[in-house]
Amino acid sequence: MPAYPFIYAPRTDPMTHHQLTLPSRTLSRTRRLLCSALLGSLALGGATSALAQTRVMRIVVPYAPGGPIDVTARLLAERVKDTLGTVIIENRPGGGGNIGADAVAKAAPDGLTIGIAAVATHAINPWLYSKMPYNAATDFASITQMLRVPNVLVINAEIAQRLKINSVADLIAYAKANPAKLNYASGGNGSAGHLAGEMFKKEAGIFAVHIPYNGGNPAQLALLAGQVDFNFDNLATASANIRSGKLKALAVTTAQRSTVLPEIPTVAETLKGFEIDTWWGLVAPAGTPRDVLAKLHQAYAAALNSPEVKARFATLMAEPVGNTPEQFGEFMRQELSKYEKVVKASGARVD
Repeated sequence: MPAYPFIYAPRTDPMTHHQLTLPSRTLSRTRRLLCSALLGSLALGGATSALAQTRVMRIVVPYAPGGPIDVTARLLAERVKDTLGTVIIENRPGGGGNIGADAVAKAAPDGLTIGIAAVATHAINPWLYSKMPYNAATDFASITQMLRVPNVLVINAEIAQRLKINSVADLIAYAKANPAKLNYASGGNGSAGHLAGEMFKKEAGIFAVHIPYNGGNPAQLALLAGQVDFNFDNLATASANIRSGKLKALAVTTAQRSTVLPEIPTVAETLKGFEIDTWWGLVAPAGTPRDVLAKLHQAYAAALNSPEVKARFATLMAEPVGNTPEQFGEFMRQELSKYEKVVKASGARVD
């Protein structure tokens, strides 16, 4: 019996029915070819194994594709591919952002899954929802704040002209002189616009009726139609109507004036200490090693500071931040504490 039966097997001559054998040279050549094929197969198996071990990084966006958070995440993913390799965007919308944030919280802390932390998911929702699937304070490791987008206090231009309201001080004075005559719109109970309005009412000592809509766009349409008097809108969303003269911008809600529309004052110039804006940044699951977080921060902070990214963000009325993990972590802790008071004062609740 040959030493390699899987290489050699006797065969029968179809004419004489006698068994035939392969010549030794043929057998030797066949063995060499098969051994070569075997080695090639092993090499290919190793390559396949190595390929299987090549993993792709993902950024979980807790909102649907196409929005500003999704757009900015994709822009950064493209910018860091030379440093970090391929980064894909995984949209996990639902639950006001809670579903996507929870996916990040429960991912392996290996740096391959990171996600977007937004003002809703990490500052508002913990106080708005009666049950949360994650702990915003302990289940995440901060990487960097990506950007902030100022909100803006806008009033219907025709109403502003008729009521002679040209500033935050004018709005407050009118509201105090005419109790319960003003109303404001928002994208829904517990939305950023709703909470900004409640915070403004408290700080200014005025009352205005809150009218919630099913989203920011319907709220703005109601404002443009004169069905409501004012609202706190995203600057990127409101800017076109501000420039066209349909809406009058009274103030931005950030601590400093916007670099995009620096002529608009801040609410804080009238109400000292007033500050509320839309922000989002990058986080990893808690327990991610410090050296991994440092590498991620270095790559994404560099991308945020690139001229191309800054120019693109400017078209979205967004201001890049790129702070350190420690700074972003402290910022989120402060925001979580601030919104606890704001949400409770508003009475908003999602059960």
